[in-house]
Amino acid sequence: MTVPPANPKIYHIVHVDKLRAILADGCLYSDAIVMNRAEAGQDVGTTIGMGHIKERRLHKALASHAFFSTDPLTVGRCVPFYFCPRSVMLYILHKGHPELTYTGGQGPIVHLEADLREAIAWAEQNNKRWAFTLSNAGAYYFEDRADLARLDEINWEAVQTTHWSGQGIDSTVKEGKQAEFLMEECFPWQLFTTISVINQTVATQVSGILQGGSHRPLLQVRRDWYY
Repeated sequence: MTVPPANPKIYHIVHVDKLRAILADGCLYSDAIVMNRAEAGQDVGTTIGMGHIKERRLHKALASHAFFSTDPLTVGRCVPFYFCPRSVMLYILHKGHPELTYTGGQGPIVHLEADLREAIAWAEQNNKRWAFTLSNAGAYYFEDRADLARLDEINWEAVQTTHWSGQGIDSTVKEGKQAEFLMEECFPWQLFTTISVINQTVATQVSGILQGGSHRPLLQVRRDWYY
């Protein structure tokens, strides 16, 4: 067990061209909802994940919400977040992968940041279920929790490291770095506090999208959050 931060932050990465839809909806929707919209012919922006993993997540139930439930909560019905920027997934997008349909690299990807405790408070006030995992929720096996008192079960050293793979590094480090926070169905736009981007060019693009919005998160260039 490792000591969690006093006020953990959570991070969702998204292609910059999805921001307009998120603002219009007033929230970020789960993959399950986004997939239904895409099948209905709606423009859902650029998808950056792996299709077969997204499909698997639609059917992976969260054990912390499975018992005594007539409506088991699956990973794909939740909006996912990492507990760190510069995630393993961002590296995959940067390097490319044969199973990715997206080939645009890390440049257009933005980090949306929120506060974990504020997110949970909103979820509980609005009857939205939530959980966190100890590793990648897209894997065939993972453990999940729905109890803030168990945050110390996350490997926070792995979450915070920038060296998660390579010679001499145990595979559990990479697994621990991919711990996730999951919120049922949607995540409200007003809870995002910061948007971080790779350079000023993307910052200018984001600033234009945010123009006139009632909620404008702090916009910053964080080159160190990218590979």
